[in-house]
Amino acid sequence: MTVEDRRHSVSVAGVVVDTHGRVLLTKRADNGEWQAPGGVLEINEGIHEGLRREVLEETGLEVEPEALTGVYKNMLRGIVALVFRCKAVGGELQETDEVTAFHWATPGEVSKMVTEAFAVRILDALHEGKPVIRQHDGVHLM
Repeated sequence: MTVEDRRHSVSVAGVVVDTHGRVLLTKRADNGEWQAPGGVLEINEGIHEGLRREVLEETGLEVEPEALTGVYKNMLRGIVALVFRCKAVGGELQETDEVTAFHWATPGEVSKMVTEAFAVRILDALHEGKPVIRQHDGVHLM
């Protein structure tokens, strides 16, 4: 195994919450899965800067991060995800090459529409308090 094979990547996700307590889900074009918008940070990019860029690129919304709500590690792929609760402060939803649909979901819908490893991130973001730290295998919590 080379040094490059042992590197981690860092991603960010924005759980955008509306005034009714619903969260914005995006349907990914590559796998058809529902998730919160986000993606991998660029090497020389700040965390909040990358979060704003990723959410804007995938949704057309400008967001303001309100709180870091969790840190999640995909143990199989070496991806560490930083998840933030956000509020929309501008822009409007628009589909992209990466996202084919949007849905403002209630917490109950999140559990039904989103795989466990990603649903827990969204549900964790709805709770006040300290950020959680969790590990998963890409689908299920470990």
